[in-house]
Parts: sequence; C-alpha cells; structure tokens
Amino acid sequence: MQSQLMTHLVSDRRQARERNRTENLRQRQGRRRVVEYFHQVDDGYSHLAIQVLEKLTATYDINLVVHLVRGLHDANTPEPQLLQDMSRWDSAAIAPYFGLSFPDSTSVPNQQLVDLALSIFTGLTTQAFMTDGVRISDCLWRSDEAGLRALAIKWGIAPKEAVAAALEKGVARRSELKHYSGAMFYYEGEWYWGVGRLSHLEQRLRAGSTVRTDHIPRIAPKPSIATTFPSCAAEMTLEYFVSLRSPYTAISWQPTLALAAASGVKLSVRPVLPMVMRGVPATFQKAFYVWKDASREARDLGVEFGHFFDPIGKPIEQGYSLYMWALGQGRGNHFLGAFLQAAFAKGINTNSRAGMRRVVEMAGLDWEEAQKHLADDNWQSMVENNQQAMYNCGIWGVPSYRLLDKNGHSVLSVWGQDRLWLVSRKIQESA
Repeated sequence: MQSQLMTHLVSDRRQARERNRTENLRQRQGRRRVVEYFHQVDDGYSHLAIQVLEKLTATYDINLVVHLVRGLHDANTPEPQLLQDMSRWDSAAIAPYFGLSFPDSTSVPNQQLVDLALSIFTGLTTQAFMTDGVRISDCLWRSDEAGLRALAIKWGIAPKEAVAAALEKGVARRSELKHYSGAMFYYEGEWYWGVGRLSHLEQRLRAGSTVRTDHIPRIAPKPSIATTFPSCAAEMTLEYFVSLRSPYTAISWQPTLALAAASGVKLSVRPVLPMVMRGVPATFQKAFYVWKDASREARDLGVEFGHFFDPIGKPIEQGYSLYMWALGQGRGNHFLGAFLQAAFAKGINTNSRAGMRRVVEMAGLDWEEAQKHLADDNWQSMVENNQQAMYNCGIWGVPSYRLLDKNGHSVLSVWGQDRLWLVSRKIQESA
C-alpha cells in the first residue's frame, strides 16, 4: 500500500495537477509569487545559495522571503557533523562550475564566528541579506573575524534573544512546510535544495512567465555530463557505491554505465546495505522528499522511473545472494540493473518468488539455477568491506563515487547521482 501511495504521489500527472492547482489558487487569492529561502550559516551549500539570491530576484518577478535556520540533530539528519563537513568540501568542488566561489578552508567555521555571523544576519533587511549577506558568509567561511567585525559595525549586532527568536521562527516555518535542511528554496508546495536543484525552480518559474526580460539565461543551469575523453582515461578506476533500495541509485544506474563506457574507465560496482538496514532511521517526511526529488531528476535524465515496489528487507538479502552468483556468470551488473528497474520502474514485487524470477530472467539468467543461491550468505563480507570503504571517504549514503588514478590514488570522492557530471569533468581533467 505504501509503494502504491508513493507511486501515486510522485507521478508526473499528479505533479502537473498540483502545480496547476496551487497556481490557480494563488491567482484567485491575488497573491504575488513568493519564494521562501532557508539559510543555515554554517552550511556550505547555504554559502553557495546566498550568492544567487540577488540574481534570482533580478531575473524573476518574485518576492523573496528569507529565513534563518539551524541544522537539526534528529532522524532526518543522522550524521550532522559528517554532513556539515561534506557541505564544505563538496561545495568547494562544485562552486566553479556554477560560476560561484567558495573559500579555500580546511574546516567548518568555529562556533564563535558562527554566532557573530548570526547576530549580524538577524538584523538585515532582505535586500541587505542578498548583497552584504554574501560578504558576511564569505568572511565566515574564510574565518575572517576582522572582516566580520567590520560588517558588524556597519549593520549592528542583534542581541542573543533576537537571534534565538529568528532561528526558532525559521525552524518552525520550515517544519510547518515539512522539511529539515538548510539551503532550501520553497515555492508553492515544492522544495528545491541549493544551487543543484535551482534549475527545477527556474523551469517552473519560466513556465509561469515570470522572467522579467526575454532571453535572460538561467541562473544555475545544471552542468552536463561530459561525453568525450582522452584515451588515457582507461587507466583510471571509478568506484560506484550502490544500494538496491536507493531511488537515486536506480536513476543513476544507466547514466553511470554509459559514462564508464564512453570514457573507458574501469568501473567497480560496490554494493552496500540500504541505510535503514544499517540502523540509520528514515522518516516519512524525508522519504517523501527523496522520492519526489528523484522523480524530477529522472525526468531530466530521461530515465524510466516512478512505478515502484519497495524491496526492503528479504528482497535485498536475496538480491545480494543472487548478485554474487550472477558475478560468477559474468552478469553481475546485468542483475543489479534488472533489480533496480524492476523495483523502481516496473513496480515488480521482489518479495515474491514470481517477482524475483522476473528479475533473474530480465538479467538473462536461469531461474532454475538461481533458486539454489537465494539463501547464500557469501555476500555479507563484501558488503561490509564496501560500507567501510565508503565511510572512509567521509560518505555514508548512495550512490557515491570515488575516482582513482592509475596508481590507485583518490582523485575525487562525491555523494549523489547529481555529481555524475562532476565525476565526468574530473575524468577529463585528471586524464
């Protein structure tokens, strides 16, 4: 029932209907288009997002409402310290490709400077937030205390009570709208995370004819995946950490295999257990956002997705058992691809014998032989080794990528199907 509900909630038809409904309601109520932005000062992705706010309001006929928020330490954010640190090095890696900047820092800002920055931000008008706010954020991430204090003289410092009240108000609004992260944009029922998802918001605003002047280019177009590579790229190895229950793995599967084929890199697929089977909690709020976001990303990639049947538990264990057998038949990747397609695009119940048989046969394997390996447990050490390798990269989720040079040295480690374009660029540059 949950799988059917989620399939319905994230369908293209329902999304189009919901967008039409909210836009019609806004027009009937005579409201202007309002984009709400949630800024977390010690979050690297927020530092990138604040740099595009002024362009956003200059390009589109919208009102911008800014909220200050803090990071949460709850079931939606199981690894807050790792996430904060990843926001620093990941933002630094992607910033140049969006025409943005990120200071060359080796650590997240200390709490004293964070508190100082918050006290300045709290007293800013929206216009000042979009202009001087960028300078405040830059000083913070460069650990430039003198620069922050100079800006504090210009704009003043809000008392602790006012800062706390602003944060509580921002967190309450974010919770009311059913989200949990920083660097988030919200518009009429949908969430967009940072500059990496701004293209979806821009697409929606342009469809509503909100561009102030014709032929203005997009603020944050999504970088494309490279398609041409030097021959020496074949000396590199791309490790690809995946899970059979991950919707983002499902939509990244074909594009990743296509990149490996086009570039010639050696692809090493490294399966891990789903987060919930590793003891990491998952809330419905987070799951709903992930499924909805994955659907949008799938449409951009031109990947079949959306009719799914949750394979949690026994199907994962049997899937990895059969994967080890399929490896011996030279069809390991065929099996993983078939399983992901069955669970996330075909809506096949892999918790049934009939469903698993369809997966095996979709992979070009023999079901009679496969049944002998459904209960094998020789996959467990492989999965544990892969999980440890993934954590050693400072990453705890999938899909993730680690690019290695010909000597086995790490060139790049990133999390997310939306970093495949970065992987492709690094293959080009490093090769």
